Amino acid sequence: MSSQIKIFIVIPVYNEATVIGDVIREIRASGDYHLVVVDDGSSDSTHEEASGCAGVVALRHMINRGKGAAVKTGIIAANRLGADVIVTMDGDGQHDPADIQHLIAPILANEYEVVLGSRRRKKGEMPAVKIIANKIGNTVTWLLYGMHVSDSQSGFRAYSRYAAGIIDTKADKYEYDSKVIREINNNRLSCTEVPIKVRYTQYSMGKLQKQGFVNGIKTLVRMVWGLFV
Repeated sequence: MSSQIKIFIVIPVYNEATVIGDVIREIRASGDYHLVVVDDGSSDSTHEEASGCAGVVALRHMINRGKGAAVKTGIIAANRLGADVIVTMDGDGQHDPADIQHLIAPILANEYEVVLGSRRRKKGEMPAVKIIANKIGNTVTWLLYGMHVSDSQSGFRAYSRYAAGIIDTKADKYEYDSKVIREINNNRLSCTEVPIKVRYTQYSMGKLQKQGFVNGIKTLVRMVWGLFV
């Protein structure tokens, strides 16, 4: 990879003090990347843990605004810092940093402007409830926004500088991921999907802020309501 190409990894986090340090170190070990960590109003020491890691740009929302808001803050910061490619990934350790190279390769080759990470929906690899939720989310995203993708809820994605700058969604919470699909379609951005690995752990699955059934319903309502306001 050319040293002149700046790859920024944007990580939205909320109450991840116990794992964010390990996530950062694993990303560092996987490649020469710039990191932007956005703490979305955590009540624990997440921001302090991220700030204590050398070379990390650690930002913080004073109140909890939602995952989408944290991602947008990180993307704006990365763009201002001169990013050529921006990768977004979760901060709970579910995503494998080894997949970053697979996500950015089509952009570095000037083949696509957006690359979406797609989780394998196989029994034994993805919990059954997530498989069902994933299929529902994909169908709703297609019906509302006119573009079908295999994993509309994945937060592991890569954007060219142009794509990151033109995508404009007002969504602040979990519906952000689906509304990005709308922006890709509306702006006719070239897009592809690549398979990614996901590590479902007791820690990541037990977090209250994750997209569970109730949050999924709330997300659906916000997506539909957004068509009229």
